[in-house]
Amino acid sequence: MEHRTRLGVITSGSLSEGLTARLDARESVEDMRVGKFVVVQGEKHEFFSMITDVVLEATNQKVLIDPPSGDAFIHAVLAGTSTYGTIQLKPQLMLPTDHSEQMLPVKTIPRHFSPVVEAQEDDFGRVFGAADATHFEVGQPLDMDVPVCINLERLVERSNGIFGKSGTGKSFLTRLLLCGTIHSGVCANLIFDMHNEYGWESRSEGGTFVKGLRQLFGSDVLVYTLDPDSSRRGHYDGDVVIGLDQIEVEDVVPLRQELNLSDTATESSYLLHDRFKNHWMRELLDMDTTAIQEFAESTGAHAGAIGALKRKLSQITRLNFIQDQADFSTVDRMIEALAAKRHVVLEFGQHSNSLAYMLVANIITRRIYRRWVNQTEKFIHSKNNADKPHPLMITIEEAHKFLDPATAKQTIFGTIARELRKYSVTLLVVDQRPSSIDNEVMSQLGTRITALLNDEKDIDAVFTGVSGGSGLKAVLATLDSKQQALVLGHAVPMPVVIRTRPYDEALYAAMERRGPRTAPLAPFTLVPPRSAQEEADELFPD
Repeated sequence: MEHRTRLGVITSGSLSEGLTARLDARESVEDMRVGKFVVVQGEKHEFFSMITDVVLEATNQKVLIDPPSGDAFIHAVLAGTSTYGTIQLKPQLMLPTDHSEQMLPVKTIPRHFSPVVEAQEDDFGRVFGAADATHFEVGQPLDMDVPVCINLERLVERSNGIFGKSGTGKSFLTRLLLCGTIHSGVCANLIFDMHNEYGWESRSEGGTFVKGLRQLFGSDVLVYTLDPDSSRRGHYDGDVVIGLDQIEVEDVVPLRQELNLSDTATESSYLLHDRFKNHWMRELLDMDTTAIQEFAESTGAHAGAIGALKRKLSQITRLNFIQDQADFSTVDRMIEALAAKRHVVLEFGQHSNSLAYMLVANIITRRIYRRWVNQTEKFIHSKNNADKPHPLMITIEEAHKFLDPATAKQTIFGTIARELRKYSVTLLVVDQRPSSIDNEVMSQLGTRITALLNDEKDIDAVFTGVSGGSGLKAVLATLDSKQQALVLGHAVPMPVVIRTRPYDEALYAAMERRGPRTAPLAPFTLVPPRSAQEEADELFPD
């Protein structure tokens, strides 16, 4: 170990609060960055640790009361003797020095004066592994050019979150993670693409255009749309329409805020469904004042609440993908593609408002939930691996709209986050306000990739259910606003701060080097973009 650069020695600490190391006189505190990875060489174990704070200390407080002048010689004399620097460390893993065992969780601490040394490339390789079929590079440490990989198989075992304030690159982090899961084939992906960023090329904040998932992975990725007009810039595989008879009360409950629904109006919708079943919404919208009064008298409902519910739900009928009646053929094709290990991007086009996004995402996800639950129960009964459903990850943006404390227990997304892992369905939630997500849901997120957050409530929320999270808050607060993130949780052996992997030509080339498919894919038909003449014929029919 003589070739390692020694930074200092351990002087104090505890298992719960972390360690304090005094820096050697030759080491500058300015070189010690929060989030930096170091190794403490204990007597029996090496402790892989992260710097969580940098502190200035003095052996004699009189030096600080009467600071010396700006004489560089005096400063040099005092440095390392009367004045010195310390770093706060949080041990994350320990490995026996004789390499006789695998990495272990930290259950003890090193003794006094154990040397602290810089981590090297070999250390990162031992901790995070090398990129392979199931390990995907998401970035590099802040001060080294060595890959940091996440375990994709462990990633899809649980729901996960990508967080960061607006402009920190959450969409690129999401796209990067989706590339890894698609390339490896560890799961199928359903992406609710609120802003048309994932299917085809989109513009980065720097003004350049980057490739979408369809361009990178070809026919493995299918693109569906709610707005064919906006999707004609590229191919798409079908447009989705929703019938009023397909909207259930559970799809309306999460729309309370968007529609300004009262609790009484929500309860009234259940009474309507009890009477009219699947046609409850059409029947409501067809009611006049007399019919509303008669229904209220026969059910004990409040006529005013029924009338208000009718007025507010009429907003849904103004969405041009909503029809009185529609079959689920397109949605069924999407679900069949997911079951066949393909990946589906649903573009919302001009329907990027919360009302359309939440309504459609709930309706489609509810059908997926039923399909995967039934398939899992079939597998449990038959014990035949051919019946086991392929893991599915559902990506939702603006996740707090589905998972806020008031609605998380009632929406299908809340159910998936809390308990659907056993049915091989997980969520990838993308949000800039994690504090608005239900605490129970946050505690279930296995892996969290977090860019810069400024709000204290959001920072606290990211560490919900994370042991030792208090020491990492300072790390999160010091991230740059671009291309830096803190990765922690189930898919990585220890928390690590990374420079995120660029979404560029090098990544495109890596995604093209793919192994054989695990199963043949069913044929599908593309819907080509229409010609200018076809557009004109539609606008000006004979």
